[in-house]
Amino acid sequence: MCIDENLGRSRCKIIYNNQIAEGVFEIVFESDSISSEAKPGQFVNLYSSSGSMLLPRPISICEVNPEEQWVKLVYAVVGEGTKEFSTLGKGSYIDVLGPVGNGYTIETCEGSILVGGGVGTPPLLELAKRIEGKKTIYLGFRSNPYLINELKKYGEVFVATDDGSEGHHGTVIELMNQTSAIGQRIYACGPKPMLKALQQWAAERNIPTQLSLEERMGCGFGACVGCVCKIKADNEVGYIYKKVCKDGPVFDAKEVLF
Repeated sequence: MCIDENLGRSRCKIIYNNQIAEGVFEIVFESDSISSEAKPGQFVNLYSSSGSMLLPRPISICEVNPEEQWVKLVYAVVGEGTKEFSTLGKGSYIDVLGPVGNGYTIETCEGSILVGGGVGTPPLLELAKRIEGKKTIYLGFRSNPYLINELKKYGEVFVATDDGSEGHHGTVIELMNQTSAIGQRIYACGPKPMLKALQQWAAERNIPTQLSLEERMGCGFGACVGCVCKIKADNEVGYIYKKVCKDGPVFDAKEVLF
């Protein structure tokens, strides 16, 4: 059950909320509207029940099931808001606004490369489900990788870890070079250093690439202008600012200035 409230927010019932790795949780809640409307790469805003934390926490949509009307998110506990979310149990309720953002534009091609880093990995699951053709998936983590088995259902998965605990000891870009990654399209989500390196890697090979940017957000729906990024433009300074939450989070790699 998902109860509609004002300002587009809904109060949604939690099906489960389990830890899947150190400091990482997977939450599934009921929502007929979000499960049917969400596109890969979009996110939702989760609201704390604490009056002291007014700003929402933006969390990428990992997976949806319109038939069973549920939405899955995977999030890391990094502050008081996400710490509170991690304590919510089955049958409790959470305030949700979404789906928000533009999401990926899926293009038909022979083979696609999906690249995720850390908490940038979850949105690749729904994306992998919807992309047709061959999919090669590269994942980078500091340690304790997750969602590998779920993603293996949709493509070949390669893993890199900073500490060498699993897969390649190093970066995903190194791993892509080692395995001679081939594809006609690239879709990525992860930390800025990874996306910047991937932007250069893709440009050298002239592969169209979409990047989902991670920025700290305030309101989560375009009002506060707290999550802007630089996008190339034909003006005096050579760029304009765009809002990651509203104009993004997904942008053409050729447009982004890091």
